[in-house]
Amino acid sequence: MKRRAALKNVAVAFGGLVSLPAWAENWNERSVSLSSSYFSPKESVLLAEVAETIIPVTDTPGAKELGVHNFIQKIVADCMDKKNQEFFASGLAAVDTAAQKKFTKSFASCDTGQRISVLNEMEASPDQKGFYSMVKGLTIRGYLTSEYVMTNLTHYEMVPGHYYGCVPVSPKK
Repeated sequence: MKRRAALKNVAVAFGGLVSLPAWAENWNERSVSLSSSYFSPKESVLLAEVAETIIPVTDTPGAKELGVHNFIQKIVADCMDKKNQEFFASGLAAVDTAAQKKFTKSFASCDTGQRISVLNEMEASPDQKGFYSMVKGLTIRGYLTSEYVMTNLTHYEMVPGHYYGCVPVSPKK
C-alpha cells in the first residue's frame, strides 16, 4: 500500500470538503437567497429556462421548480472571479441571441425541441462549448445537491448510522 498517496488523497478530500461553502450542500431556496440578484430579471428567467431544458420535469421536479437557477446565480456571484462572471454573462446572452437568430424568438418563447436544438448547437460550437459545459455542470451540481434530491431521492444522512442509547445487554457466561 502506498501510504503517501493515501494520505495525500485523504488531505485533498478533506480540503475539498472544508473549502466547499456550507450552503452548497443540501441547499434550498432559503439558504441560497440572494441579497441582490446578480443577473437582471430577464437574465434570471433565461437562466431558469436553460436549467429547465437541461433537467426538465419528469416524475420528479425539474431544475426550475427546485430553484437551481438561484443556486447558479449564487455560485456565479459568490464563487467566481470577475473574468468568469463576464464569461458566464456573455454566454447567457449568446443563448438568447442564438435562439433569436435560428427561430426569430427568445429562448424562453421557444418550445422544448427548439431549446434543445439551440443548446446542442452551443455544445458543438467551439466558441460556446465552454459556457455550455459550465452551465450544464452547475445545473447538475445544483440539482444533485438540492435539499429535495438529497432527502427524497438519495436519502442523505448528515451522520450515517444510528445511536441506540438503550440496548439490552446479556451477561457473559
